[in-house]
Amino acid sequence: MSDVLKPARLWPRDVVRVGAVGLRTRPLRAFLSALGIAIGIAAMVAVVGISSSSRAELDGQLDALGTNLLTVAPGVRLTGEEAQLPLTAEGMVGRIGPVRAESAVGKVDDASVYRSNKIPVVETNGILAYAARTNLLETIGATVRSGKWIDAATGKYPATVLGATAADRLGITRAGPDAQVLIGNKWFTVLGILEPAALAPELDSAALMGWPAADTTLSFDGHPTTIYTRSDDAQVEAVRSVLGATANPESPNEVEVSRPSDALAAKQAAGQAFTGLLLGLGAVALLVGGVGVANIMVISVLERRAEIGLRRSLGATRGQIRTQFLTESLLLSALGGVGGALLGSAVTTAYASYQNWLTVIPVWALVGGIAATLVIGALAGLYPAIRASRLSPTEALATP
Repeated sequence: MSDVLKPARLWPRDVVRVGAVGLRTRPLRAFLSALGIAIGIAAMVAVVGISSSSRAELDGQLDALGTNLLTVAPGVRLTGEEAQLPLTAEGMVGRIGPVRAESAVGKVDDASVYRSNKIPVVETNGILAYAARTNLLETIGATVRSGKWIDAATGKYPATVLGATAADRLGITRAGPDAQVLIGNKWFTVLGILEPAALAPELDSAALMGWPAADTTLSFDGHPTTIYTRSDDAQVEAVRSVLGATANPESPNEVEVSRPSDALAAKQAAGQAFTGLLLGLGAVALLVGGVGVANIMVISVLERRAEIGLRRSLGATRGQIRTQFLTESLLLSALGGVGGALLGSAVTTAYASYQNWLTVIPVWALVGGIAATLVIGALAGLYPAIRASRLSPTEALATP
């Protein structure tokens, strides 16, 4: 009984070496094919990395500023008119047990802000005048960019602190005795300029002055238009539920209570939705790259029929031919995946550094991106591999 010849077994190292033959012999084609995969992976990694870095920066801001700031503002009466907070609202709110800090601003009516008296009255640039309490900055977590904040002494005199946007619109870059603005036909010295207030953006376009100065100089009525409160973290919702009735017991329905950090959370949610959209675009790019790999592999099978026939005639099994071309497709996709992950990480790092953010690239994005390329590579190479394995030696060798 004659011995039956068994096909030689391919070890994993041999499989990789044989699968890499097509890549080594056609380097430019392999590079261009891997580039399509790399672009898709780079887009996905960069989108996830940049959004994660941005989210980490936003979370850091929220942690630094605190999410326990609540605001009380007048709402609208049933008749449609704007309501007004009582003069006693501040004191009443300050008596709520868990409230640790409380401050307020009051809009000064008919007091537009101008750089000089030569500017037309209608060109207000959207800058509003507010009376402010001396503890406002520490309550809302804002800081002074130039000059200083209003204190008990300067709050009695015509001195103002400009919000960041207001200062830009007025063309004032530095506070000082020589910087003055016209508020309600009265000249005010610019005492300070604020940095942008993340939790009170309405103050960015405001000119703030002491409560006594607003009363004596501009006939301010004394009614607060926004009351800011800081509460114990665990008591925020409890305080929020009683703020309206406490600020205006007679008409609690005419009071609006909000948490400014909700706006930042909404911004974060919008960023996540935008990230989802960009991830979808990255997935489309990855799919296009996979189609490119499949196309290249089909062409490779057609071009290498003689090689396939020679290997079959030398004893290679159909399974080994399938393994060779499937491995080639996987290697091609893996090169694109690794290259795309590195490129996406580099883009994320560069952008985060430009924005002065902490670079955050989730591990799952890198691992998931490379895993996705392997899946795409396997699917893209499956049909060409099966087609190659079905070629008979005589048919393959007969092809010119």
